[in-house]
Amino acid sequence: MIQQKETLNLMNWEIVSVNPNNKIWNWKDLFCFWGSSIQSIIGFSLIASLYLVYQLNFFVVLSGCIVGSLLVYFFSNLIGKPSQKHGIPFPVFLRLSMGVYGARYVAILRGLVGTFMFGVQTYFISKSIGYLIRISLFSIDSTILDKDIFLLFFMGLNIIDGFSLIFALWIQYLLFSNGQRFIKSIINFSTLFVYLGLIIFFIILIRENYNEIIDLSSALFENNIIYNKENLIALLSIAGTFFAYFSIVIVNFGDFSRYVKSENEVNKGNLSLLLNLLIFSFLAISLVIGSSVVFEKNLIPVDRILTNPTDIIGKLDNAYLTFVVLLFILVASSSTNLIANYIPSQNSIINFFPKKSSLRSSGILIISLGFIFAVFWDPILSKIGILSFIDTIGSFFGPIAGVMILDYYVIKNKKVINKDIFSSNKDGAYYYSGGWQVKSIYSLFIGFIFASATIWNVELRFLQPFSWLIGAFFSSITYYLLATK
Repeated sequence: MIQQKETLNLMNWEIVSVNPNNKIWNWKDLFCFWGSSIQSIIGFSLIASLYLVYQLNFFVVLSGCIVGSLLVYFFSNLIGKPSQKHGIPFPVFLRLSMGVYGARYVAILRGLVGTFMFGVQTYFISKSIGYLIRISLFSIDSTILDKDIFLLFFMGLNIIDGFSLIFALWIQYLLFSNGQRFIKSIINFSTLFVYLGLIIFFIILIRENYNEIIDLSSALFENNIIYNKENLIALLSIAGTFFAYFSIVIVNFGDFSRYVKSENEVNKGNLSLLLNLLIFSFLAISLVIGSSVVFEKNLIPVDRILTNPTDIIGKLDNAYLTFVVLLFILVASSSTNLIANYIPSQNSIINFFPKKSSLRSSGILIISLGFIFAVFWDPILSKIGILSFIDTIGSFFGPIAGVMILDYYVIKNKKVINKDIFSSNKDGAYYYSGGWQVKSIYSLFIGFIFASATIWNVELRFLQPFSWLIGAFFSSITYYLLATK
């Protein structure tokens, strides 16, 4: 009875091993997962900037992104396959290497970063909702927005922005707290919906400007010398930047791979990131080039080639097109928020309070904290360098992944004692020293020192895109030396 009671103290139905009958994801679902991960304003700007702002050779940029994609593929497979095999999410998988109690505090770091970024992302989602409301009201009455009620402010927000923020939080809570089957549907719908929107937007731009767009494309992507030292350095830098974009998703990929039917589906699904890269890169750069042609043709003043979709539609000054594009941005941003922030935070919270948490209660906590972060983002948080603090916390993620991977594949040789994963019994395999694996924690700090150095040391800042990999390397080496003594 004691054994059972202690075991149950670490169990929650939301983080227990997935029933094989509930493993309903396949490679097509993972295609949509990676599609939603890249289909954000940041993703669009990143891809477009790599091609245009830096005016790099097309081959070099594409090759760098492919190398970065292969790195994502490699590490996602390593982290995702144990969760697929055993049906456990990232925080529970973490118990194997960190200890049943140590995993609580290590995983909650991911939850804190996710909750903060959820709030910030929701702030920008609410801005899109606010723009949609303003466009709708303006179309009804061009003077209605000048009324006093729309000029009143509370906590830095007027009535439209305040309503938009509350609505954004509420609708995400309702949609995201309905279990994994509904979440899968959201991800699949969002990916296909956004790709459709990008294609329609591209057709609109290219319909009357085909020749000009082809000419500008040729000028931008002229065939420069491919093989030289300068381009090789650029390629590696691009690969690191692209990998860094996905690095926050990789560490908790097990939160989603646990629902995939087989390892083979994981392999094929993760490889689909390359397909998403090609599709999204083509559409992003085509939209930027097409928009630039339209700006020049219509004498719209632009001091630089725009790489942000909201800037593009703002310059086009078309209310109906703006409404449609904002709708697509809204869907894309919400889906990315779900994958990168909400689900990881939710699983981390449930893992921290396994007996007191549920999908609903953890969701309420995320929404509440997200509201605080969103309200204070623009007036305070964005101005005090908090992103550097978040980046610093994020530099733990590489070391965490390094220890997890080496522990499972090398130290434990892929063996998991299922009965001890949720057990707080002192004789359990993952209790270690008071529920903590001290060797892992020590290794984390060693990896963190090297990873965070790329953030805070100016002379090492050129290595920042590789901080995840640097941290993973040094933490895994340290852990191997300690664990095999």
